[in-house]
Amino acid sequence: MKVGLFIPCYVDALYPEVGVATYKLLKKLKLDVVYPEKQTCCGQPMANGGFEDMSLDLANRFEDKFKAFDYVVTPSVSCSSFVRHNYPTFMNHKCKTPQNTYELVEFLHDVLKIKELPGKFEHKVSVHNSCHGVRVLGLSTPSENNAPVENKILTLLKLKEGITVYEPERKDECCGFGGMFAVEEPDVSTAMGSDKVNYHRATGAEIITGADCSCLMHMQGIAKKNGYSIKFMHVAEILAANI
Repeated sequence: MKVGLFIPCYVDALYPEVGVATYKLLKKLKLDVVYPEKQTCCGQPMANGGFEDMSLDLANRFEDKFKAFDYVVTPSVSCSSFVRHNYPTFMNHKCKTPQNTYELVEFLHDVLKIKELPGKFEHKVSVHNSCHGVRVLGLSTPSENNAPVENKILTLLKLKEGITVYEPERKDECCGFGGMFAVEEPDVSTAMGSDKVNYHRATGAEIITGADCSCLMHMQGIAKKNGYSIKFMHVAEILAANI
């Protein structure tokens, strides 16, 4: 199995440790992992702003860089969702990468089906379910009538020895980031983020984690502004801890 590692531009620029953790984890699982050089943005920001046609050159570049791999894996829910669901539409279905592109948690859970992970992580963690993860990739399912549903992030985190995992109240509710929404409606976005951070804090967790750096970044900014001591870590960093 040959895996192409896609590191989104905001991870590369702001959270390189998440890319390193993802690579380290995949290598620990004895996969043939390659990071294609000169990869670029997937094109999601332009499409979110209503300029999907401007994403075409980047989509073609992505296809060229990753089409030879069995799987493309990325530590980003929103970017993997964009590649999988938007590329076929504006590339006239002439692409291979969408069907082979997976977000990290989804890949570990659904493709590799891992049942164990080495390394202790003796901390209390609250899991953030990003909107694309819940409603596009199915990392968890919106609850109906309090019916039990599997959360793939929780399932993987519980493989780490010593960890205690929580979910906040109103666990399927948006944090308020939403890409362009945070720019166009900053007051509403901040209010939603404040509510979400407080739901996480109420669990008693030391750390808020999730599969999308953009959501974590939004909530981290709010927590820092308010002087909250709670920490933020991408799920890749926790899964790769002490291995």
